Amino acid sequence: MENKRNTSDRWRLLLMAAPGSLVILFFFVIPLAMVTGEGFANGGSAFQKVLTDPIFWKGLGGSLVIGLTAPTFSLLVGFGVALHLSTLSERMRTSLQFWISLPLTFSGLIVAYGFILAYGRSGFVTLGLAEVGVDPSRFSGFLYSPVGLAFAYSYYLIPRVVLILLPVLVNFDRAQIRAAQSLGSHPARAVIDILIPQIMPSAVNAFCLVSAVAIGAYGTALALVGTQVNILPLLLYSRISDTGTDFPSAAALSVILLTLCTLILAAGELFTLRRDRNVPVA
Repeated sequence: MENKRNTSDRWRLLLMAAPGSLVILFFFVIPLAMVTGEGFANGGSAFQKVLTDPIFWKGLGGSLVIGLTAPTFSLLVGFGVALHLSTLSERMRTSLQFWISLPLTFSGLIVAYGFILAYGRSGFVTLGLAEVGVDPSRFSGFLYSPVGLAFAYSYYLIPRVVLILLPVLVNFDRAQIRAAQSLGSHPARAVIDILIPQIMPSAVNAFCLVSAVAIGAYGTALALVGTQVNILPLLLYSRISDTGTDFPSAAALSVILLTLCTLILAAGELFTLRRDRNVPVA
């Protein structure tokens, strides 16, 4: 009887897992296998072609600039926002979380047009700064650079950082900060020595997550700068657009971009794992 019950439970679990497994199989495993196979066709000549192309290395450099600038800015701003939200009442915090999360629902096209209307050559911010002597063409040119793209990406990356850090900050025992201040510690020093180390695993995970998102982002960059900025997603687009049909190179670029993003996410997970192992058990 016990064996029959265990067999029945096992089949029930398999049936419950079947829909999700099929989605992963047909929308991730099979496409990834096809793309990888295309890239490694003909002895991997597509990878050799990509890796010997100077344009690829420039695109990799531009992507890394975005992958460092966007998460750094987003983490600094997101930490400040999450820290403030953690001090509010639950009702106020929930209300503000709704508005902070709203940018996550916008498409990259809407975000790009919004930044063009604000910071483009005829944007209202640009024209306002022109009144005080700022060169509109030079200021708007900043938006069409890797750093400018990182600034635009931060619009929807900051909410991700806030949502990751907020639960940690809400559950943080602020009595530790008050105790340090009562012993003569400066408030900023108390935050650096007590708060920051405790939220560091979540902060590193947030940094790596938004870095991977920024490096792989495509829609906002295409709508904002077209193919004027050399980054890997736009370089990949140029290989399969109307002006290019180099599918083996596009497949190789896809595998490289996926590997880069996976390594960044894995670095965050490894940091958290090592940090948890080194935490002494009370």
